[in-house]
Amino acid sequence: MDILLVDQLVPEALTWLEARHSVEYRPELADDPAALRKAAYKAQALILPRKVVVTRELLDFAPLLRTVARMHASADNTDLEACRNRKVRVIQATTSNIRANAEYLIGSLLLMFRPAIVSALSGARPDNRVGRELNGSVVGIFGLAPTAHTLSLLLRSLGVKLIGYDPAVHHTAPIWGRLQIEAVGIKEMMATADAISVQVMYASRYQGFINDAMLSHCKPGQVWVGLSRSQLFDPKALAKALTDGRIEACMLDGAVPGFAGPGTPLHDLKNLHLTPRLGSLTRESRQRSSWYVVHRVHETLTAPKGALDSIFSGPVDLDEPAATPAPAAPPAPK
Repeated sequence: MDILLVDQLVPEALTWLEARHSVEYRPELADDPAALRKAAYKAQALILPRKVVVTRELLDFAPLLRTVARMHASADNTDLEACRNRKVRVIQATTSNIRANAEYLIGSLLLMFRPAIVSALSGARPDNRVGRELNGSVVGIFGLAPTAHTLSLLLRSLGVKLIGYDPAVHHTAPIWGRLQIEAVGIKEMMATADAISVQVMYASRYQGFINDAMLSHCKPGQVWVGLSRSQLFDPKALAKALTDGRIEACMLDGAVPGFAGPGTPLHDLKNLHLTPRLGSLTRESRQRSSWYVVHRVHETLTAPKGALDSIFSGPVDLDEPAATPAPAAPPAPK
């Protein structure tokens, strides 16, 4: 077996891959770590879903492994140092979901600006609260992760004024000008923006970064949307802001389990809306990520010995896709 496939590829990409390699499709292994370790023993490549964690222990059970591939961006579930030490290439389609995530944020902003639509969709009693339009509003871009680049373009086309802040990017950095976002301090962004979009590149030092002190500067009636990890938020501070009117509504994608569960300050708040990592879930992003993964896996398995050593010579990092999109259709099998 060349490739153990535990995630789902689009059919065309799977057909292309099966024409070139021995592929075993075993999606049930995602919920059976012991069986996965056993099956990985003869695999040269693993294509895994988000919930499967790659640890040193798993690598110990895969002596032939040359690459671990995923169709999502987060590296939290992969021991990158262990992979580099074993010369296992980590392939992740990190840019394939940018457009989908940006459109998710646009859709979330539109919904949060129209509370009556949200009420109608949830089956609640008719809500006659007057909504707002994005055109002419001020949106704070909180974080310059790649999604923010596409998001800023889309928002400008809707007539939105953009201001922004990123704790890791200096306000004089050229990127602000290229994206046509006015760089401001965090207090000014909070006090000025009608809405905040959060897509900060998370690091452990940012845990609880969005706290009482920061939210005390909110413009009353502000709405929030976001894709970043929920650990950025202090739950008590967010609950207080959602309750006292500083934040009118908030929609976040991919919050950790228990973030708003029973017994938490955020439980049962009607103006907090959580979705389970739906931002990147589009047919187009799935196609882009599938094609990227199969091409890089094929490249790895067919490369001469030592040809990819440069991947392991620098800092621990991900193997990221090029800016060009994957082909719409595969070349004919030889």
